[in-house]
Amino acid sequence: MGYKLTPAGFGALLDELATNYQIFGPVRYAGKGRLAGTDLTTYGPVRSVSDLVWDARTTFAPKEVFFPVKESLLYFSGQEITEPSLEMKETLVFLRACDLNAVSRLDKIFLANGPEPDSYYARRRQHIHFVLMECQEGFPGCFCVSMGTNMATGHQAALRLENDHYLLQALAEPWIALGERYGQPARVEPVWVEKNPLTVRVPERVDIALFQHELWREYACRCIACGRCTLSCPTCSCFSVQDVIYRDNPERGERRRVWASCQIDGFTDMAGGHQVRADRGDRIRFKVLHKIYDFRRRFGINMCVGCGRCEEVCPEYISFARCVNTLNQLMEVQGRDA
Repeated sequence: MGYKLTPAGFGALLDELATNYQIFGPVRYAGKGRLAGTDLTTYGPVRSVSDLVWDARTTFAPKEVFFPVKESLLYFSGQEITEPSLEMKETLVFLRACDLNAVSRLDKIFLANGPEPDSYYARRRQHIHFVLMECQEGFPGCFCVSMGTNMATGHQAALRLENDHYLLQALAEPWIALGERYGQPARVEPVWVEKNPLTVRVPERVDIALFQHELWREYACRCIACGRCTLSCPTCSCFSVQDVIYRDNPERGERRRVWASCQIDGFTDMAGGHQVRADRGDRIRFKVLHKIYDFRRRFGINMCVGCGRCEEVCPEYISFARCVNTLNQLMEVQGRDA
């Protein structure tokens, strides 16, 4: 079902949704950017039509709505252990096709990557519903077409801003009823990005000999291990587990999981002082190959969705896309020489 809505009509639709849902989407925070006098565009509560940002990519991904930066797993007091209850309102998230595809990657990691699903992720995820924000063209640095993530499924509705009105494709309730109430029937077909200025060619295989290639030494010199690339990535899911003892009562405390990154110093430290991938170039190799090779071998799809955030936030201008293209060229040369 398709509908055409005026800004006032879409505003009334959001007001009705807000009575039953939490609503999150791309919003702009004035003066909160990384540099003085710049704005931060990221995911936050949407309270009106004007809150939704259509003309910029968010610095951070929507994953923290259902995979919190910090989450309590259990509380302990003496010999008693209790699990925190979750009182979570049904939640709507407005997001782009690449980010919707990223959610499917997180679902595989948390729900299908072992004998049992991650119960903490699963109980939040069941309350999350998605609205696709259509991209008519990508942002600088995007390469979603190369990764096959320019189109998406799994959303209740798709929305497109066109001139002075909104076009809504309603695929399920409550969107069908809301479209009839606040809009006019219209023919609405989804619009997908068909071409990005940036093209990335993912190698079909990666020879183990490339693990020691000088390519990774370049990154060892440049990477400062800040972790921005992974913390802004919509598909990264690494976390550390911390036991916190309360100061006012040493018998009580809680166990938390907190976002972490395979790129940050100390993440792989082990008992006895052993370090896995202490070299920063080795860490980048691990990240890149996991995104475009290891994950695909297990689940049949690339982990990277081509959103381009990692390159946008890197203070050393390390290009994930260039790295993947270089790997592909090396494999093509190896194939011709074989």
